[in-house]
Amino acid sequence: MATKQFTFNFMSYRKVAAVASVLFVVISMGTLAINQLSLGLDFTGGTLIEVAYDEAVEINPIRVTLDDAGYDDAVVQHFGRATDVLIRIPPKDGEDKAKLGDNVLKTLQARDASVEKRRIEFVGPQVGAELRDQSGIAMIISLTCMLVYVSLRFKFKFALGAVVALFHDVMIVLGCFSLFQIQFDLTVLAAVLAVIGYSLNDTIVVSDRIRENFRKMRKQTSEEIINISLNQTLSRTVVTSLTTLVVLMALFIFGGELIRAFSIALILGVVIGTYSSIFVASNVLLSMNISIEDFMEKEAEEVDDRP
Repeated sequence: MATKQFTFNFMSYRKVAAVASVLFVVISMGTLAINQLSLGLDFTGGTLIEVAYDEAVEINPIRVTLDDAGYDDAVVQHFGRATDVLIRIPPKDGEDKAKLGDNVLKTLQARDASVEKRRIEFVGPQVGAELRDQSGIAMIISLTCMLVYVSLRFKFKFALGAVVALFHDVMIVLGCFSLFQIQFDLTVLAAVLAVIGYSLNDTIVVSDRIRENFRKMRKQTSEEIINISLNQTLSRTVVTSLTTLVVLMALFIFGGELIRAFSIALILGVVIGTYSSIFVASNVLLSMNISIEDFMEKEAEEVDDRP
């Protein structure tokens, strides 16, 4: 069989990529330990009040008004337009949750009669803690299922590479949210789980081609076979990632504040997932000394099993 030439030597940069990946993961773990995540009301509990003004309003005078009224722990921010304001107040013991939103609204209206209520939501702290715990369990279970699935479909070396890539992607996305203190709520959690699925799909496509080429090519080295496989799947990877990013950028720009964090998580996930499917999963395979012999043993077992 004629030797297939690859156009770009991805694996020549594998040591640089490995150092960069480890660095980003360590930074992400560090910022998660120090800053933690800016959890939304879905996980912490509390009251959310969205109000609208007739004209653009500054945030600081609203904070001062709420501080004077005893809501010194309120988080105030613009919500999309300069006329829309979002207020988050954490739960307090002995507080009438049913009247809290209305009391805050009356406080704001006493300062500016044009204030209009858009929505008031309340999440209990017990429910928030339960959602937080269940979300962590869901991520662990999903990663475990991925490991089992790829182990059954390919080999354990491929499964380990896929799980390392998934861990890499999730940690960096979470690290970005922690570093920039972007609010992490249930919609962002859904985006992170979607990132796991997207990244795994991309990794499986590459792994399938690598396995196929290891069975067909006997004279090339492992690094050459992986490079050939990466180049053969490169156009598919790039086209899929770019078309997905176009949609996500549209969501980010035009989707509004409610899904802004959701779109940010997916944009980060697609970019990082594309990188990891090329450099992280393949790098793990080479680090575990994958070779043609691994697949020859498999073929021999399949022959022995035949009647």
